[in-house]
Amino acid sequence: LQEARESIEAARSYRRELQQRLRGLHQAREQIKESATLTRDVLEQHFSDLKGTLKKLLDERLMSLLQEVDVIEQESIKPLDECQKLIEHGVSTADDLLREGESAVDGDVGTQNEKLCNFTKKALHIQLDSLPEVPSLVDVPCLSAQLDDCLLTILKNQIFRHGTVASRPPVQLEEFVEKPGGILVRWCKVDDDFVPQDYRLQYRKSTASHFEDVYVGSETEFIVLHIDPNVDYQFRVCARGDGRQEWSPWSVPQIGRTTLVPHEWTTGLEGYSLSSRRNIALRNDSQSCGVLYSKAPTYFCGQTLTFRQTVGQPDRRDSLGVCVEQRNGYDSLQRDKAVCISTNGAVFVNGKEMTNQLPAVTSGSTVTFDMEVVQLGPCSNEGGNFKLRVTISSNNREVVFDWVLDQCCGSLYFGCSFSYPGWKVLVF
Repeated sequence: LQEARESIEAARSYRRELQQRLRGLHQAREQIKESATLTRDVLEQHFSDLKGTLKKLLDERLMSLLQEVDVIEQESIKPLDECQKLIEHGVSTADDLLREGESAVDGDVGTQNEKLCNFTKKALHIQLDSLPEVPSLVDVPCLSAQLDDCLLTILKNQIFRHGTVASRPPVQLEEFVEKPGGILVRWCKVDDDFVPQDYRLQYRKSTASHFEDVYVGSETEFIVLHIDPNVDYQFRVCARGDGRQEWSPWSVPQIGRTTLVPHEWTTGLEGYSLSSRRNIALRNDSQSCGVLYSKAPTYFCGQTLTFRQTVGQPDRRDSLGVCVEQRNGYDSLQRDKAVCISTNGAVFVNGKEMTNQLPAVTSGSTVTFDMEVVQLGPCSNEGGNFKLRVTISSNNREVVFDWVLDQCCGSLYFGCSFSYPGWKVLVF
């Protein structure tokens, strides 16, 4: 009976696995069909646009050539028309003169001498030996069109090489890492023959209809901020080959989300002005000083806390770091139950300066805190020995040390303090 039950359970598990694989096959088939349909639509639209543009360009060129023919024809015929009018006028004059001469010769004797005299004078005045010049056929334009058939050969070769169909994009999304109010997106190259120059990352909310650019550059990871917690976002990435202008096909879109609420600075401290999302703090001109804390203890061990800053005038009491609890009345995190770095690079643990020092904080650089739990003895709600392994990194250098506390800490506050205005800190 036991063996039969085990066999039944194995059969159920086997059936579940098969059903899961069937769903995977169905998704793969749908992806092929949907991507093929989309590719057909893109190709048809592209070539339809090309045909329309090509027809428009050919029509414009034909109209330009026909207008050129019209201009040459009109300019060439105009002097011929003028010459024709001159000759026709000469023929008419000669007809009149001929009739007058014949009348003078055939007239009666009494008036013959007078008519002959008048006719002779008129004939001399008309200059019957002067004839207008008529151009020979070799001297007038003979229009023709020169059409080089090599254009068809060039277009044919270009058209036959235009466009490609790729069965797989050269880059794919690789990993999503949850961040407070953000997602770290990583991607990788999957085509060994493809040499990337730049990557282009896009995203959209699951309810949105259009993707938007969020990163273009040479890195293979990027933290997308301003992400609403517990909301699905769709991501895709493409690449541009070395020396190329066009982008590769998009990767298969994938869903990413974060369950972590964004880090926010607390409001109301007179010496600091906050951005609309309250993730950027600016030390203002107020003479009031003190420590600006996070709105809540939103930093958890196992995460990376990042500060990115614009620098002002430094002071040795400046601080960036984390603490167990908020304490009013202090002007720095260089105190008990806190670890921090000063803007000159000094590291403080529970108010004591360490011998190891990091480079001074510079504008645009990042300072990161990473912590993992190393417990020393029993831990309960009432407290107990508790140790955190802390890694602080700044300007490609880091210090690692153990931070011993007398209580369990599931989450920590972060904070900053600056003596002089001009400092601006983004936290994520």
